Amino acid sequence: MKRRPPSAGRPRVGLALAGGGPFGAIYEIGALMALQESLDGVDFHDLDVYVGVSAGSFLAAALANGIPVSEIYGIFIEGEESEGALTPEVFMRPAFREYLARARTVPPLVARSLLQYLRQPLSRGPLESFAALGRAIPTGVFDNDTIHRYLHAVFTQPGRTDDFRGLRHRLYLVATDLDSGESVSFGRPGHDRVPISQAVQASAALPGLFPPVEIDGRFFVDGALKKTLHASEALDDGARLVFCVNPIVPYDAGLAAEKGRGRHRRLVEGGLPVVLSQTFRAIIHSRMAVGISKYRTQYRDADVVLFEPDADDSEIFFTNIFSYATRKRLCEHAYQRTRRDLLRRRHELEPAFVRHGVALRVDVLRDATRTIGLQVRGRPGRPRTRLPETAADLRETLVDLRRWLAAKDRFPA
Repeated sequence: MKRRPPSAGRPRVGLALAGGGPFGAIYEIGALMALQESLDGVDFHDLDVYVGVSAGSFLAAALANGIPVSEIYGIFIEGEESEGALTPEVFMRPAFREYLARARTVPPLVARSLLQYLRQPLSRGPLESFAALGRAIPTGVFDNDTIHRYLHAVFTQPGRTDDFRGLRHRLYLVATDLDSGESVSFGRPGHDRVPISQAVQASAALPGLFPPVEIDGRFFVDGALKKTLHASEALDDGARLVFCVNPIVPYDAGLAAEKGRGRHRRLVEGGLPVVLSQTFRAIIHSRMAVGISKYRTQYRDADVVLFEPDADDSEIFFTNIFSYATRKRLCEHAYQRTRRDLLRRRHELEPAFVRHGVALRVDVLRDATRTIGLQVRGRPGRPRTRLPETAADLRETLVDLRRWLAAKDRFPA
C-alpha cells in the first residue's frame, strides 16, 4: 500500500488511544463506535495519523490498516461468534517459557546465596544473603508472544500489512526502553522496520503481567510508563484535530454514592485490588491531565478533544479488566456514555469540529433507540428503553438541586 499524501487544504486529523488492559480496549471500541456514527466528515479507519499506547496500540494498528471499527468490534468483542476473534486465550496463556527459564536459575542462585551466608553468617543475615533469589521470579505471568503471532496473522491478510512502511497512514506505537526509561515511538524513521505486531506486543507489555519484549537487543515494556496518551506524536506530525480516548479515570466514590450508583462509599472496603486500581488510575490520569494542558499551550493552532468515562461510573470502575464475559455489555455502556458526552458537550465541541470540516449529527445523538447493533454488519439494534438512564439523570438533577439549596442557605442573597 502506498502512503496517502495529505489532501491540499484539508486539516490533518489524528487519533490517540491510551491503555487500560483488555478492558481499556473494549471501552475504546465502544467510544469509537459512537464517534464514528455521530460525526460526519471523518472516518476513523482513514485518518492521517494514529497513536497507540499499551492496549490502545491494538486498535490504532488495526485502524491504520484500514479495518473499520465495526470489524474491530467483531474481532475484539464478539469472541467465538466471529471468525478469527480475539479470545481470552490470546492474552491469558501462561508464560511457560519464562517460568522454565527462571526455574533453571534457582539451583545456582541458592548455592551462591548459601555459600555467602556460610562465609559471613554474622555480618550478612539470611534475608540479605538470599536476596539474590529475587532474580528467579518470572518477569511476567502471561505469554505475550501469542499476541505477536495473533496480530501477525491478522495484519498479513490480503489488503493489510505488518510493516509500518507499507501503511497508507502514519502509525506510531509507543513503548518504553526498560534499561533507559526512554520512550520509543515505533513507526518513526529508525524504528519502522520492526513488525507492527511486535511493536504492539512491546507497547502492551505491562510489567508483572507480561515479560519485557526484546527487539534488536533492547528490552521494551508498556508505553504508558512515561506518558498516558502520547498525543504529541500526532501533533508533531502535523495533525490539527486529534481525538483522544482514555478509558482509565480515578473513581469518585462519594459522588457515585450521592447519585445512587456506588457500591462503596469508602474504597478501602473493596480490599487491596480496589485500592491498587484507584492508585493506578489516579497516577495515570494526573499525568494525562498535565499532558493535555501542555498540548493546549504548545499547539495553539490545534484542537485536542478528549473522551473518557465519568468519575462516578461504578460500572466501569468495578469491572474486572480481564473479564470477557461482560465485554458486550461494557462496550455498549461505553458507546452510550460517549453519545451522552457528545450531546452534553455539543456547544463546546461543534466550533472545533467545524474548523476541521467535521459535523456533529445531533439527530443521531438524540435517537434513544440506537445501539451498537445498528452499526455491526448492518443489523438492526434492539430498541433500548430510556427508563434507567432517565432515572439516573433525575437522581443527578436532585443531587445538584440539594447542593444548590445548601449553598443558598450558607450564602443568602
